[in-house]
Amino acid sequence: MTMMDAVLVPANTVASAKGDGAGVDVSGATDRVFLVTLAITKIIEQESLDLSIYGSADGATWSAKSLAAFPQKFYCGEWPLLLDLTAHPDVKFVRAHWEMARWGRGTETPMFEFGVSLKEVPAEILREVSAEARTA
Repeated sequence: MTMMDAVLVPANTVASAKGDGAGVDVSGATDRVFLVTLAITKIIEQESLDLSIYGSADGATWSAKSLAAFPQKFYCGEWPLLLDLTAHPDVKFVRAHWEMARWGRGTETPMFEFGVSLKEVPAEILREVSAEARTA
């Protein structure tokens, strides 16, 4: 059994305006729970990044509301987010959407260098964590 491992936004992507990553087919995933990791490698001061995950049944029409979103980011670093699609059986594709803002002195154009990866979480790990949570 192969676990899904995909890239929603290639590492070291440089963006200075809102945008979308390519749609990724998740219909072949055994389990519908994923670990999404946002890695910001370069920024300029006084700016923010909002990154959300959207779903689609056909890879062409995307949900009006995001399925999950990272808290707003201002710094370099790496952050995980759990994306649980078990309540969304119609979702066969996911993609990242980002928006950014810049304020203060200097250029008004924001600049982020970042990447977003997606990894399927094995069912046995979910069961183990769930069991630990019940006994804690």
